[in-house]
Amino acid sequence: MSQSKKKTQMPATTPPKGYPKWFVQPKLHALALFAFSFILYANTLGHGFALDDAIVIYDNMFVQEGLSGISGILSKDTFFGFFKEEGKAALVAGGRYRPFTLILFTIERAFFGSSPAVGHLFNTLYYGLTTVMLYLLALQLFRPENSRVKAYFIALATAMLFAAHPIHTEVVANIKGRDEILAMLGSLAALYCSLRAYREKKPVLHIAAALLFFIALMSKENAIMFLFITPLAYYFFTTARAGQIAANSAVLLLPAVAFLFIRFSVLGFGLGEPPMEMMNNPFVKVAGGAYLPFTAHEWLATVIYSLGKYLQLLVLPITLTHDYYPRQVGVMTFADPAALLSLLAYLALGSYALLKLPRKAPMSFAILFYLVTLAIVSNLFFPVGTHLAERLLFMPSAGFCLALAILGYRLASRNTGKGKAPAFAKTRTALGAIALASLMFGARTIARNPVWADNYTLFTTDVKHSPNSAKLRNAVGGELITRSVEVAAPEQKTRMLREAIGHLQKAISIHPNYKNAYLLLGNAYNYLQEYEPSIANYQQALSIDPNYRDAQQNLGITYKDAGKYYGEKLGQIDQAIDYLKEADKLIPGTYEVVRLLGVAHGIKGQSELAVQYFSRATELAPENASAWFDLGTAYYNLGDAARGEAYRQKALQIDPDFLNNRGQ
Repeated sequence: MSQSKKKTQMPATTPPKGYPKWFVQPKLHALALFAFSFILYANTLGHGFALDDAIVIYDNMFVQEGLSGISGILSKDTFFGFFKEEGKAALVAGGRYRPFTLILFTIERAFFGSSPAVGHLFNTLYYGLTTVMLYLLALQLFRPENSRVKAYFIALATAMLFAAHPIHTEVVANIKGRDEILAMLGSLAALYCSLRAYREKKPVLHIAAALLFFIALMSKENAIMFLFITPLAYYFFTTARAGQIAANSAVLLLPAVAFLFIRFSVLGFGLGEPPMEMMNNPFVKVAGGAYLPFTAHEWLATVIYSLGKYLQLLVLPITLTHDYYPRQVGVMTFADPAALLSLLAYLALGSYALLKLPRKAPMSFAILFYLVTLAIVSNLFFPVGTHLAERLLFMPSAGFCLALAILGYRLASRNTGKGKAPAFAKTRTALGAIALASLMFGARTIARNPVWADNYTLFTTDVKHSPNSAKLRNAVGGELITRSVEVAAPEQKTRMLREAIGHLQKAISIHPNYKNAYLLLGNAYNYLQEYEPSIANYQQALSIDPNYRDAQQNLGITYKDAGKYYGEKLGQIDQAIDYLKEADKLIPGTYEVVRLLGVAHGIKGQSELAVQYFSRATELAPENASAWFDLGTAYYNLGDAARGEAYRQKALQIDPDFLNNRGQ
């Protein structure tokens, strides 16, 4: 008994017999893990903004206002600063309230300007801290005082695998992903402080835990699942009784209640109904031009299939993509083998975890950590706006990495006597295997990072892996159109626009009611000066949504451009007038439309109508010399030379060099 007591009291940083000193150096481990995490994402520091960075950073009015915008961030839905109008929170069920990361972006802008390099740097630093915190928490769970080899092995292995896992690239390489990082970092730190407060009898650490958990919740709502993870950690890794577990875990209830109160005060109570539109609710389908919800069978099978896809991505993160929108994940039934296999896998995981629960097996905790943190984004309890997303695996992946670390330790401990530490040779072999897996994961991470350099690179790369996503096809089309405007060579511009049209037509074949795809098709055909298909696509967008302001505006512009083209290039004046009149209805008060109508009627010899339109033009642009000169010319053609000369002189009064400039 005395021998056992001495073993328990041996310092945790004293290496076991046969083990090197570095194996029990937590500060060295923490530094190495931080450096490893940073190096893996160092190649993102030169990247620009991408994907949802527009929503939370460079197109968010509150962030761009600087420090004065913080009050707006705290008082509005996270999307409000981007959409700048009420009601857009309903695009996703329940809205989004994640002010803390937006406040950080605001502070960064105030001190460093709108530099994506700064955002990427901070993401990488926060990710390194998250890896270190996971390591420290694992040490707190497995306690080197109890078993130094087991604790250090599992902590090191878990953190190495977590740092390197390629599934995290969407979170770290995309600046917007900071909400995931800080929610995870704050949650892990809160649990770490809570356990230390209990074990070391330091109540002040409970206060720290509460504050850290509040920050995590204000970063992203999924941190709330640590209300379940915390009592599980106490149950599995402490000797606390039920009452003590409840009391210590309840400390985190206070910040959770405070967060929910603030959230519901801003967004309203309840989650709301998911919208009946495929891009914001993947569990609807289009039939006969109308949206219909999935059947219960289709919904459940599709959710279960998506959960199986998460397992595949954790085990074999080879093909990665940021987009799993409809119909990259199809409408599934349990007749699909993949959905059925996923169901069996999760039943097996759940059964094992529950079976080992009474024995407090660490593997049971690892599985429950994965299942609990995945539950909130699983679509089983409420819709999250997409079938699945790699960023949503960020928190659950810690459970997966912990499970692999436990398996690695079991491998090292095989054929070792109960209660005895494995020889260093066995530990080194098992840890080497974990390190090799981490290096392979890390190589995939480094290779994946450059895809996140900008929207064009991201979209054109990932569309190869998500060819059936209407949203990604639409995004590629839009990005190609945007890039084509900056291209000077006509052949290249045309090629890019034709490629964009192909992607947009594919988007519409997947999602026939995709109004934004019709809008972008209209834009592409406009740039190609193919005005009839441009007009037809805008009209189709308006048939889906008669209040679609962008389509109304762009249709009006296209009617104007078509009128000018048919009049100036083709000499078809009647057709030009028809188009220009339609433009005048849609974008009334547009000077160029009114001027062109005056020109067209003047060419046709309809001088009275020309005078009417040019008179309107002078009302719209009273300081425009050309408007007055055109009006004077119209009066000359009408036979009123006096008024014609008066208006021409008015034009010269406004701009004495008008005639010289007009001739240039």
